[in-house]
Amino acid sequence: MNNSEYTLEQIQSFEGKYPKQLWYLFLTEMWERFCFYGMRGVLTIFMADQVLGLALSDKDANLKYGAIQAFVYAFTFIGGIFADKILGFKKSLFFGGLVMISGNILIALAPQNFFYLGITLSIIGTGFFKPNISSMVGALYKEGDPRRDAGFGLFYSGINIGALLGGFVCVYLGTNPNYGWSYAFLSAAFVMIIGLVTFVFTRKSLGPIGNSPILEVPKNTRLTREILVYGGALLTIPLIFIMIKNTEYTDYFMYTIGPLALVYFVYETLKEKEKTARNKLWAAMVFIIFSIAFWAFFEQSGGSLALFAKNNLHSSLLGFDINPNIVNNTSNSLFVIIFSPILGLVWLGMAKRKIEPNTVIKFGVGFLFLALAFYVFYYTRFFADAEGLTSLNIFTLAYLIITFAELALSPIGLSIMTKLSPQRLSGMMMGLWFLASAYGQYAAGLLGAGMSSPDENASQVTKLQLYTEGYQQLAIYALIAGVLLIAISPIVRKLMHEVK
Repeated sequence: MNNSEYTLEQIQSFEGKYPKQLWYLFLTEMWERFCFYGMRGVLTIFMADQVLGLALSDKDANLKYGAIQAFVYAFTFIGGIFADKILGFKKSLFFGGLVMISGNILIALAPQNFFYLGITLSIIGTGFFKPNISSMVGALYKEGDPRRDAGFGLFYSGINIGALLGGFVCVYLGTNPNYGWSYAFLSAAFVMIIGLVTFVFTRKSLGPIGNSPILEVPKNTRLTREILVYGGALLTIPLIFIMIKNTEYTDYFMYTIGPLALVYFVYETLKEKEKTARNKLWAAMVFIIFSIAFWAFFEQSGGSLALFAKNNLHSSLLGFDINPNIVNNTSNSLFVIIFSPILGLVWLGMAKRKIEPNTVIKFGVGFLFLALAFYVFYYTRFFADAEGLTSLNIFTLAYLIITFAELALSPIGLSIMTKLSPQRLSGMMMGLWFLASAYGQYAAGLLGAGMSSPDENASQVTKLQLYTEGYQQLAIYALIAGVLLIAISPIVRKLMHEVK
């Protein structure tokens, strides 16, 4: 069946719970998330490795982790706009995948020499890949289709299967003396190739979804614009390279991109003729602002919690010997896979009894779970021995709780962005959602650096005390955010109109 045989009506009129195209996007995203979360899991411990890594201090590793992750998500905002205006989702995704593969292979060749250049390519590639696949999932459903949330739930489980596999494989290869960091980065490149090949062989089934928005423009003009986008993206390589190597430049970037994005959002919102559509966009902005705080806390997992796992945890989990950083990098994904369908059934059961909390309340509940999780991270200090090593079991319990925080917010967040956004702004709004993550990641790096000991020779006990004190503070902030969000929920619900 060729491309022209699939119309948007045919795709959106699918029978059953999920359209078949969702499974193709699920597989593509699963392998891309293996690559992303595998890389994320080893970033901080590779940078802090004094022998085979970059030999950075804990503080600098946290700051660089925050900068790298911030740029990844900031670029999704830029990638989303170019996909909306010129490339379309399909071409944007393919270009992004190729650039990511190139970056990972480059690092694998010589991690200590090519890390910054390779990670720069990964940042650009992810920016063009990530927002667009989520937007295509949203386009598989008609407006108001009640199956959309279930579709995003399945898509989210694909993300977490990839994250679980990537988190285990990359950390195992990178920290195993028989393999090493090159194998970790090479495995990320290999699975990204699988993901891109999957997309290439299944993209025809998407019909018009993700095609270029300027198909009516003469072919030569369209080609020129596309080449300018690709060339412009590659021209940013030296700029991003410099800003990652010198994190003070990251500060200037983050102080600039956010206000500009906000101005652009306000401009597009005021341009919207319908008051209802404008109100929905303002409601979306409330979710975006609160998500910044959420990710600032949640993303300690790739920064300070990775170093905490490396320095301050015993390797015994329920009687089994296991690398604490594998637990740090995989337990959340494993718990999401197990509990996501169960929580989905709980929401359905509550909906039938007409007692399901609305999206705003769910966001607030997510913060309350987050507060509890960080209190448990703080509580690990009471199980520490004289060397400053504490219980991996209690640490893992905190990850179980943090999973419920994530499940109350993140899959719903992707879905609510597509529900509240007019079609013409879907890429921009998905990009803004990920830009909020960029600020969360950036703040996560600053928070993690603030918890790190300024003394390179600090004892494990000192590190334990500093990190757990930091986690106690985060618990208090998360509690305040959750209570505030629940308090303002009636106002936000009014702005959302019919959107649940």
